[in-house]
Amino acid sequence: MSNRQTKTDVILIGAGIMSATLGTLLKELVPDWNITVFEKLENAGEESSNEWNNAGTGHAALCELNYTVEKSDGSIDVSKALSINEQFQVSKQFWSYLVESNLIRNPQDFIMPLPHLSLVQGEDNVTFLKKRFEALNHNPLFAGMEFSDDPGKLMEWIPLIMKDRISNEPIAATKIDSGTDVNFGALTRMLFDHLKRKNVDIKYKHSVDDIKRSGDGSWELKVRNVDSGAVERHTAKFVFIGGGGGSLLLLQKSGIPEGKHIGGFPVSGLFMVCKNPEVVAQHHAKVYGKAKVGAPPMSVPHLDTRFIDNKKSLLFGPFAGFSPKFLKTGSMFDLLGSVKPDNVLTMLAAGAKNVPLTKYLIQQVMLSKEERMEELREFIPSAKSEDWDIVVAGQRVQVIKDTVKGGKGTLQFGTELISAADGSIAALLGASPGASTAVSVMLDLIKKCFPQHIQEWEPKLKEMIPSYGVSLLEKPELIDEIQTSTGRTLGLTKELALVN
Repeated sequence: MSNRQTKTDVILIGAGIMSATLGTLLKELVPDWNITVFEKLENAGEESSNEWNNAGTGHAALCELNYTVEKSDGSIDVSKALSINEQFQVSKQFWSYLVESNLIRNPQDFIMPLPHLSLVQGEDNVTFLKKRFEALNHNPLFAGMEFSDDPGKLMEWIPLIMKDRISNEPIAATKIDSGTDVNFGALTRMLFDHLKRKNVDIKYKHSVDDIKRSGDGSWELKVRNVDSGAVERHTAKFVFIGGGGGSLLLLQKSGIPEGKHIGGFPVSGLFMVCKNPEVVAQHHAKVYGKAKVGAPPMSVPHLDTRFIDNKKSLLFGPFAGFSPKFLKTGSMFDLLGSVKPDNVLTMLAAGAKNVPLTKYLIQQVMLSKEERMEELREFIPSAKSEDWDIVVAGQRVQVIKDTVKGGKGTLQFGTELISAADGSIAALLGASPGASTAVSVMLDLIKKCFPQHIQEWEPKLKEMIPSYGVSLLEKPELIDEIQTSTGRTLGLTKELALVN
């Protein structure tokens, strides 16, 4: 290891959407702070944030049925859907601020308006969807949502899905036109280009191998140059571990008590992508179905229009699978290496609880292309094998921890922010809704880790995010105002589309 030690104010590990968001927020709040970013790959947004590695939905809970759960009394719990939608509104406000301030340009390169639909078959599912619609459509966050169980209306909404459909099962959908497609890979790269212009030191092909506490309370990182193998030491007062699935291993190396008794369960994924432009042209929406029994919530089947490299694409999936890697570019020993004395019982308990899930994932891995095509034909009855290719998606590592409600070794299907008691280090674990709520998650991090600055920073935070400190659910009059302004700035309104 080099004896030279480089000191900085903030270190961000991982050049994904989370580090990009936090770095951009901090540069607006305290421009004179020095920030260094370490990324082991060659470019920003190459792992979980990459456009081919995630759903790119712009998760606002408009169509994702796993965010609205039917309770034992038959009512629909929509609290999570409302919370996620509000968080997405926060993201749109921040992105609008960046565009209006000319910090990033051409929002159409990362966000596009696109209808979001939920689609179900079978009498019970149709009943559930109608109750979900009735629980949401009165809320201003879900204004404009429509429900239909009329095959004729559904043919207008989703012609590719309804064409050649011969099933006599009841079928229904909800549709809302305020949905989006977000290219988080493109947005991540835009933000890092902006950070580079702001003199943030971005070191690609640099891997963080170890993290330890220094005597003065700062953090010392052992960083290896991937090309040369040279090892450097870097210290910072604050460290954010935003390395996607790799965050857990680095959190464990930090040794903070808050990182104990936490494990990770890796889930891999595949998408099918349509290469026939004639088929792609027949579908313009994101259509989410219901997860199969035993499938993890992140495996909800969906047929998505995507805009990648300014080209319209069509993806179906995801097909879940199992790999012991914590990153797509990770090691086959990641899972084994994450088992520590403090979390071994938690991990064993999770393994015992999730035998059906493990079996399901293994079955998914073993599917042939034709078997995957059969699942696709549940969405597109006329789908032809020659029109579709398989794309390997990113790795997701679901958090395993002990909870009061779930007991020991409970598998979590969300994002978790873990921070030291003194706020000097934080890590983001988990997956969906992930990138779509990045701004809200990073605002939570700022509150937790920099409480002494919040009062001073509040005016700037409100400038960047007009609803900061206010619940949109409690101030519904703000919702229309915010959606109108962000829609205009980000090019999501029909009015602006006509002008352009």
